[in-house]
Amino acid sequence: MNTTAPQTIEDNLKAVYLTAEDLRVAASILYNAYHDDPFFIAALNNGDKAQYEQKLRGAIREELHTLWREEQALIGLFDDQRLIGLACIVTQQVPLGEARYWHWRLKMLMSTGWHSTQTLMKKEASILEHLPSTQCGILQFIALTPIEQHKGLGSRLVRAVTSWCDEQLKLDGIGVYVTQENHAHLFSKFGFTAIEKLSIGSVEGELLFYRSSDSE
Repeated sequence: MNTTAPQTIEDNLKAVYLTAEDLRVAASILYNAYHDDPFFIAALNNGDKAQYEQKLRGAIREELHTLWREEQALIGLFDDQRLIGLACIVTQQVPLGEARYWHWRLKMLMSTGWHSTQTLMKKEASILEHLPSTQCGILQFIALTPIEQHKGLGSRLVRAVTSWCDEQLKLDGIGVYVTQENHAHLFSKFGFTAIEKLSIGSVEGELLFYRSSDSE
């Protein structure tokens, strides 16, 4: 992977690619950010809070390490040396949805169970079906650590994502599935537009798409 920073931000903040040493903190940030996410609650929760939290930790851990092994874009937002947020992008160079590798399926099955694994794959398959081309990425995760939320830093993360996308000559754009109106509003400020309403299981959401500047 190109280790050049996708974007440098003023003051003490910078957006750079994560290293292997950052993954543990990254997983913790994602866990806290997605703990109350409607999709994950529907996909992983069977009414047992402790079991749900265990499944969520396992799903995030396996997906994060898979993205790392496949050399996908893991962009971290740092305040000096402290990781405070990240965005994880996967491209269709990696098998997704029903085409997921058997070892990913096995690890996810062991972490979350059969039904949850099927729901995760269905979500990806639904997104892929509605993206404009096979040369598009998916924003799998985007999150800030709890104490840094509501400070405008979400905008900096989204800006880092769009800047990275614009630099990828073979990428037509990035899709993201959102279930909350305030998230959709944030992405829309940076050029994401709604292309499809998606119902995944019991969860209603919307697929937004950012078209890279080179593909316009």
